[in-house]
Amino acid sequence: MSDSHPSFTAYLALGVAILSLGFSAIFVRWANAPGTVTSFYRMVIAVILLAWPFYRRMKIRGNLSRPELYIALLGGLFFAADLAFWATGVVMSGATNPTLLANTAPLWVGLGALILFRERLNGVFWAGLSLAMAGAAVILGLDSLRAVSFGVGTLLGLLAGIFYGSYFLITQRGRETLDSLTYFWLAAASSTLALFALSLMLRQPLTGYSTFTYVNFLALGLVTQVLGYLAINYALGYLPASIVSPTMLGQPVVTAILAVPLLGEGLSLWQILGGISVLIGMYLVHRSRQGE
Repeated sequence: MSDSHPSFTAYLALGVAILSLGFSAIFVRWANAPGTVTSFYRMVIAVILLAWPFYRRMKIRGNLSRPELYIALLGGLFFAADLAFWATGVVMSGATNPTLLANTAPLWVGLGALILFRERLNGVFWAGLSLAMAGAAVILGLDSLRAVSFGVGTLLGLLAGIFYGSYFLITQRGRETLDSLTYFWLAAASSTLALFALSLMLRQPLTGYSTFTYVNFLALGLVTQVLGYLAINYALGYLPASIVSPTMLGQPVVTAILAVPLLGEGLSLWQILGGISVLIGMYLVHRSRQGE
């Protein structure tokens, strides 16, 4: 970590990230385009918008070492795989199961931090993580974990969660030597190329959409990708992935709240209780690491 005592701004960045990513599903729903295409546009817009700041930063910083470059590019490939597997899984078997299993990312992050980074994660951490994940499952519309029926789409959702967790872990390592803007742009460029190639392979059209769809592509690039993930990358320079990833389970809570006025969806008592469960779980996760 670049600082042994996480600053207030790192936690503020997490708050901004949760709010920004909470809009993600709203924009995707409104865009009404193939998932891989939507993911490509959110990435390429972010790359274009931050190209000049990245260029200026590199002129000041100088050349990157090969390990720094490789780890950022690898992080981008992991993120592209997460988006592609999740979007394809949603198309094949609906939103619920793939999204639920994509939200298992904090579990893989916790295991990765334990095995790869030798982080000590106590019982309070695992209890908080379990509570937050259970709350996220309720918010996503599952009455019970028994409602999960496994198929190819569900398996793709599980793979999305593994790659998303890997993205958090490799970003934690990359941010040890790279600033948030440099790492973010390199990873985003890598994701963009991968998603572009995947769209061509799947023969999904990249043009011909309505103005409203393109506006939502732009909103995804600006709000979700630039603001949201730049904030996550910043936080990962000061906080371990084992804290940042479970905190992002607050995203379904924000999405559920936003869906009421923006999509006309209601909030059930179970969804409200699920949101409370996520918040309590997030508090326990942070509390478990406070002494460190």
